[in-house]
Amino acid sequence: MKNIKIGQITKKICLKIKLERMKRNFSQEQLAEMADLSRNAIGKIERAEVSPTIESLEKIANAFNMDFAQLIDISKVEL
Repeated sequence: MKNIKIGQITKKICLKIKLERMKRNFSQEQLAEMADLSRNAIGKIERAEVSPTIESLEKIANAFNMDFAQLIDISKVEL
């Protein structure tokens, strides 16, 4: 698969998803089930191999029981 470079904002959102998941002690499998996504999709998002869709971000935010705006707030995320 070809590596596609994605922007810094997307990379920070992907990192925030991983950090939130780890903070909550969720496995990728658990998050995937709660967000109705595949574990493979969660892994690719967390590694910033793909840009998550708005729909996927909404599902992940719901799984974390947080507002969409909270999920995409990357003001404190450093790469």
